[in-house]
Parts: sequence; C-alpha cells; structure tokens
Amino acid sequence: MLTKEQNQRFTEVGPGTSMGELLRRYWQPFATVAQMNEHPTRSVSLLGEHLVAFKDRSGNYGLIQEYCPHRNVNLLWGIPEPEGLRCPYHGWLFDTAGSCLDQPAESPESTFKERIEITSYPVEELGGLLFAWLGPEPRPLLPRWEAFVKEGVRSIGWAVLPCNWLQIMENSLDPVHVEWLHRYFSNYVLERLGHDHDDPSFWRSGALVQRHTKIGFDVFEHGIIKRRVLEGDDESHANWRHGHPIIFPNMLRVSQIRVPMDDNHTLYIWYNVHAKRDKDSDQRPEEIPVYKVPLPGVDADGAPIWDIMDNNSGQDNFAWQSQGWVTPRWTEHLGESDKGLILYRRLLNQQMKVVEDGGDPMNTFRDPAANVSIHIPDESDDPTWSFGSAFRGGAAQREGTISTGSAGKYSPVNQARAREAGVPVPPSEFRNPANAGQIHPRE
Repeated sequence: MLTKEQNQRFTEVGPGTSMGELLRRYWQPFATVAQMNEHPTRSVSLLGEHLVAFKDRSGNYGLIQEYCPHRNVNLLWGIPEPEGLRCPYHGWLFDTAGSCLDQPAESPESTFKERIEITSYPVEELGGLLFAWLGPEPRPLLPRWEAFVKEGVRSIGWAVLPCNWLQIMENSLDPVHVEWLHRYFSNYVLERLGHDHDDPSFWRSGALVQRHTKIGFDVFEHGIIKRRVLEGDDESHANWRHGHPIIFPNMLRVSQIRVPMDDNHTLYIWYNVHAKRDKDSDQRPEEIPVYKVPLPGVDADGAPIWDIMDNNSGQDNFAWQSQGWVTPRWTEHLGESDKGLILYRRLLNQQMKVVEDGGDPMNTFRDPAANVSIHIPDESDDPTWSFGSAFRGGAAQREGTISTGSAGKYSPVNQARAREAGVPVPPSEFRNPANAGQIHPRE
C-alpha cells in the first residue's frame, strides 16, 4: 500500500506537482478536429489548468488562458478572426502564441498591446485529435504512433470520468479483473437485463469464464507488456507470447487514452481504426465521427442502472468511479495478482525522478527518423488472435461484429458495418440518468 503522502504524489497533476511535471513532458490530447469544426471555441481542463481552445478563421488552433487580461471576461465566448480570437467584451485580439494583436479602444500610437501576453500552449493535429504541449521548451516531437498515421476508417469516442486518472491506468495493469468484471459479472448483467446468455435476439452473447493460470509483466522501451495464460492455453498463445502493451504514461495500446483534466476528472478517449474497404472513401480529419460514451449510474432510488453495463466500457467505468474521486491507496491490501500495479507505480517513480533530474522521460521523441510510424507489437500481430479467441466464448469475429470490449458498442462506424452485415446492433438509445457517473464516490 501507499502512504497518504505517496498517494498525493501519484495523483496530483497540477502545475508544480511531481506527477504534473512528469505528465507535462508528454503531448496530451484535449479535443478532436470534428469538435472544433462544429464550434470554434471549447472549454478545456488539462492537468489542473482551465483553458480555452479555439480555431481561428485561417484554420489555426490555439489553447490559451481562460480569462482576458483586460477585464477578466471568459474567452470561451470569443470571436474567431483570421489571426486569432477576439474578446467579445472590448475587442482585444490574441493570436495562437498568446500575443495581443489589437486593442481597439487604445490610441493607434499606443504600444500597450506589445506589453500584453497571455498564457498559451502549442497545439498540433494528428489522426483527427488535437494535442497540446504544456511542458518546457524545447518541446519533443508529437509521437506518430502507428494508429494515428496508418490507413483506415476512424471513429473517436470520449467521456469525462469523475475520478482520478491513476485508478483508470492501474486497471490496465490488472489482467485478472477481466476474468471477473468482464466475464463473471458480465453474465450477471445479462441476467439483470432479462436476457438468457445465448439469447439470439440480443446484440451479444454470454461470456465463458476462464481462469487465469499465469500472469506476467515486462518493462520495455515504450512501457509495460502484460501477459496472461488462460485455462486450456499455454505460453505459445499470443496472449503470453506477444502480450498487451501499456504505453507510458497514460495509454492502453493507442486505442485508449486517459488524460488527466484535474485531480478528480479524466478525459477518456477511445481511438478506433477500422479496416478500410474498397468502397470506403478517404476520411478528412473533420469527417471522423465523434461519439460520447455514456457513464453508468444509479436511479433516483439508488439502484444500479444496468442498460449500459453490458459492455466493457460500462463495467470498467463503474469500477473506477466506485473507488471514489481519488481512491485512498493507504487502505489497500494488495496481493500477488497486483504485481503489475506495483511495477507501474515503480516505473512512475523512476520517470518522475528522471524529470526532477532534468532528463527526458521514456517515450520522448526528438529524432524525426525514429518518429515516422511507431509500431507497438501486441497480440493482434498474431493472425490467429481475435477478441473472441482471447477468451473463448466471446462474440464471433465475423465481418460487422461489434466487440463487447471497450466502447465499440457506441461507434457509428461499427454500428453501420454491423447493419450492413445483418449482425444484431445494440440499441442506440440508452437511459442517461441525471446522476450518471455518480456511484456513491467518496467525498
């Protein structure tokens, strides 16, 4: 277990904190191109800072402080101009670098605007996502992970989870929870929903519960590989031989990104790259569909709402949120199956020390030749592997099948392809209670 002081060190992400300084050495996604195309300003909370993102009329992206330095009006209501964002109150104009370009009420001869500069952060686009750099200069390259640059049809899911980022990441270092939360508990959810485990009218089938007989973890150049052997398998299976990568500091593969907004909230991004078919046209970044993933919650009487708990995202989200805003790790009782968490915490400590000593932490890229398309080996590199084969009894992986894993249930691309293939599609409507996301978190 951690002490209260150690738990603070791991979970506080604001400026000047140990973890906050480590996380500021990485480009962090905060929005999508499609979202900014729909509305040119957006409120952003990132690493404990409240900011405003904007897109000017020339297509440039900015991320700046929340309030105008003139009279403290919130720039979320700013007016996009060809060269920046204009405050709606008195017309002060700021460019993406934070420079004040215009103060209409001041004398044309005044140099006042040259002495005004607001906080701003560099923004870059990749794969339909917008990334910000909140760290020191010289900044490293934005990593070109393979998923962001390879050919495919993309969709991007998102949700704001009311809990600290670390309990989400630690879940990824815990293979055994899949056996229980996504198998045993998942079957119970189907029971609560009134569906037989093999009900052909429902969009998914019941899960076969397989026990873990062995788990293992290895640190590699980009993070940690977790491995598992299930009953009936051995170490020749892709689950062990290739394993499943956690990309340091806050990604599971490149398909799930956990961005700390502040100490109590996390922007969760599901990044999906679907195989491109001959009939699929090329996607522009602004055309990538964006969907909001619903959060689990309780009804007015305090009973669980089961509708969105029939897939991995709902089950995971419930577990993390139920641990509280910031889970008190000094009350934990860790066992042998938690060795992945312990290894990850050790790696976080090591990399915080690297930053404190003035060095670059792991996954810092400064050589363009090494940053063209970064492939991370995983179990899907094995042609015999599929989501269904990882735990036998899962959904058949035929064309159009919607995986029960992650938030694939809600992807418009997945749903459209399922309909084309005549595969059952989950309901597009769901109950979203007023207290969604609130599962009695600790105050």
